[in-house]
Amino acid sequence: MIWAWNANRSPNFGELPDLAAIKETEVMKVTFFDYLAPVVEYHNDRIREQRQRLRLLHERFEAGDAPGFFEQRWLSALAQEYELHWDPEQSLQITRQLLMRVDTLPVPLVLVQAVKESGWGRSRFAVEGNNLFGQWCYVPGCGIIPRNRAPGKIHEVQTFDSVSEAVRRYMNNLNTHESYAQLRRIRADLRAEEEPLTGLALANGLLRYSERREAYVAEVKSLIRQYHRYAQEG
Repeated sequence: MIWAWNANRSPNFGELPDLAAIKETEVMKVTFFDYLAPVVEYHNDRIREQRQRLRLLHERFEAGDAPGFFEQRWLSALAQEYELHWDPEQSLQITRQLLMRVDTLPVPLVLVQAVKESGWGRSRFAVEGNNLFGQWCYVPGCGIIPRNRAPGKIHEVQTFDSVSEAVRRYMNNLNTHESYAQLRRIRADLRAEEEPLTGLALANGLLRYSERREAYVAEVKSLIRQYHRYAQEG
């Protein structure tokens, strides 16, 4: 796949393919994975760069160094992105907290959640709003109103300008929201043990992604096993 670049230097992966128009199931699945995997890998690469710089700064702070002006600016922006408050008086503690959040997600996990939440990219929310992960929002006009929304409910299914932005927001959600603290603990434990970050392992941290809890996690794991030949761990 050839990536185009827009004015703000963020890659443009093109529009989501018309997957509903592909009649052969195997071709449809391959098309979906071939389109989405580079998007996920791009955002993982960005997180890896952030994490590498963060880890080096954290090691310096452990050795007693203090952050300089430009380092503080970068750390403040990073903390804001990952929903923490930067305090230069607590550099070591905050960079330790950030290291729990600023980390990659296994490509297979992201891909199969997109499969499950968007019906292989063919759902109304995927086609009309680039939303592959079922993200909700609560401000009127922020998204698409579900046809089966219960009376009194105000949520909408969020719309995004691009699939890339939807992937970024989904990954940031798993890396910041309290509902996925367990996923981040599993990941940190694997890092500490120098074990690979696998989709099967981190799927155990998705209990609160769905009201179906354990059944949902079991289905995500089943999809990872079923489509491992398309969605390689990386």
